[in-house]
Amino acid sequence: MKLILSWLLHAVALLALAHLYSGVEVTGFGAAMVAAFVIGLFNLIVRPALVVLTLPVTFFTLGLFLFVINALMFWAVAGILDGFQVQGFGAALLGSLVYSAFGVVIDSALQRLFPPQIL
Repeated sequence: MKLILSWLLHAVALLALAHLYSGVEVTGFGAAMVAAFVIGLFNLIVRPALVVLTLPVTFFTLGLFLFVINALMFWAVAGILDGFQVQGFGAALLGSLVYSAFGVVIDSALQRLFPPQIL
């Protein structure tokens, strides 16, 4: 239940981002659902490998390169999906920052609604 609700809320966050910022376009709720799913998959599978591969650069930039990795992931998802478009790297950077902020709020709210079970 928590996973499905999180997915729905992240799709709504993508729609809100597209409404607030003209650099990100989402054609509809279905496209937002697919985009939220693919962003989640990329963050689960591809992002850890990129973080490990770019560890020296991340170290020398004091962690700021992680913002670039997030923007590249956001931009890559927009590149492979039809209903989700990002206008360029700058739009991907700002869009990923705002989407991440929405994600923090969503995850915090879901944590309060569904506290972890202690076994």
